[in-house]
Amino acid sequence: MNMTGRVVVTNKKDFEVQEHKIPSPPPHGILLRQELAGICGTDLHMWQNGLQVKTVLGHENVGVIVAMGDEVTSDHVGRPLREGDRIVFAPGTKNGVYGFLGPEKNPCFHGGFSDYIALYLENTCYLKTDLPPEVAVLTEPFTIGVHAAMRAGIEIGDTVVVQGSGAIGLLTVACAKISGAGKIIVIGGPEDRLSLAKMMGADIVINIEEVPSIESRKELVLGHTQHQGGADVVFECAGFLPATIEGMGYVRYGGTFVEVGHYVDMGSIEMNINRLMMKRNMRIEAIWGSTYEHFTRGLPILEKNEFPFRKMISHILPLDKVEAGFKALNGDYRLGDETVIKIAVAGNSA
Repeated sequence: MNMTGRVVVTNKKDFEVQEHKIPSPPPHGILLRQELAGICGTDLHMWQNGLQVKTVLGHENVGVIVAMGDEVTSDHVGRPLREGDRIVFAPGTKNGVYGFLGPEKNPCFHGGFSDYIALYLENTCYLKTDLPPEVAVLTEPFTIGVHAAMRAGIEIGDTVVVQGSGAIGLLTVACAKISGAGKIIVIGGPEDRLSLAKMMGADIVINIEEVPSIESRKELVLGHTQHQGGADVVFECAGFLPATIEGMGYVRYGGTFVEVGHYVDMGSIEMNINRLMMKRNMRIEAIWGSTYEHFTRGLPILEKNEFPFRKMISHILPLDKVEAGFKALNGDYRLGDETVIKIAVAGNSA
């Protein structure tokens, strides 16, 4: 191909839009016209820490096939593919990763913050879908909720606490709901996000802006559990260090704590292991990304459209405005007068 497309390169905290030649796919590869790429909390934390090498971010992606290699005939579950099909894909593979590499890696269209995405790694898991792009772009973060709920081993009627009302927290609420949770308590904010949490299945919401005291929040949470003994399962989805210790304090004796939010090294915490963990006979789980299984399990749930997933995409920004999205997520979760829930970036290629 002799055409060019744009790629957003992030270096430290700066964003630069570069123009590069669009590659032809290898025999086993696919070239996508990028439709939407979500700004993930992992992207945000990497940016907050100051990326030390130039990186093409964007691992929550959906796009339309514009070219296919000769060896490509079907998606991961055997459905036939052709140009014009919309697909989602798993960013992690056994042969590499999409959305975390530098622009010097050829082809440089390997992250979602670009006009095109080159699926050049062998054995990439891609799945065809008829979902609108505003829902399909949630597939990757939804698989995190799927993974978390499966690892938690939720049983019918369990009381569940979800810390954090961002995208991962909201999607974990939905996964806990369909897994059988009898009562779901969400701790987060701002209010617009908590309203959506109720739509996703939360029974009780606690606004940290209105209840800033950890002790007051703990009193409220425990008051909604049997004999004030704590929740069966707690998911830490906020990605902030103090939330981990706070969340462990919500777990009942013999309950489960699942760490979901710390995909980037945000530092260390000091805690009393005996009091927080041992005396609670606590089971601790921590998930790292998702597998192809989580994609094949999760996408059909999204396609059922039983939850208001579309409402999660509060803002769609053009490529050259991606910095505004990061700054909103790093600040008061607002763009203009509107609360940010989930921001997606759109390519403008034809």
